[in-house]
Amino acid sequence: MTEEELLFGLRHKEEPAFKELVTQFQDRVFNTALGLLQHHTEAEDIAQEVFIQIFRSIDNFKGESLLSTWIYRITVTKSLDHLRSKKRKKRFGFLNSLFSEDNKPVYEPEDFNHPGVLQEKKEDAAILFKVIDQLPENQRTAFILNKVEGLSYREIAAILDTTEPAVDSLLQRAKANLRKKLNEFPP
Repeated sequence: MTEEELLFGLRHKEEPAFKELVTQFQDRVFNTALGLLQHHTEAEDIAQEVFIQIFRSIDNFKGESLLSTWIYRITVTKSLDHLRSKKRKKRFGFLNSLFSEDNKPVYEPEDFNHPGVLQEKKEDAAILFKVIDQLPENQRTAFILNKVEGLSYREIAAILDTTEPAVDSLLQRAKANLRKKLNEFPP
């Protein structure tokens, strides 16, 4: 099915077109959300929300970019909105519940393991994802889209609504911050 046929079917709310959309994009949407959220269940929820939004708002797609760019933009936006909402809700309650009365940790967040990482590399990957999660939002997003999803600077610039030089700058800063933070970990 060509992109035009897919869009025609989606705009006419045809079930085969929606199934084709999900088949073509479910892995990319889920992996992008997973890379940003680092939580399987939340990534699944966001992926479902993304496809529901696409189905409901396909008429808003003007074709000024590729359909995949529009889908990535929705995925990134929903994932980052979810993270912001989660941080707002948990900011104070989480900090208070983190330590007991004698200032010893009560809760340790679980390690995140990306499903695409080989078993023997899981420990290194868990450390890397912890460090990636500490990057500023725009650097983290650009890094995930480039290094995990394999998108080009042009595609990332379209998704983030910025320029290719700005994407290059974000990635350079992300790499520098990652090197600095990874050097703090014991060998």
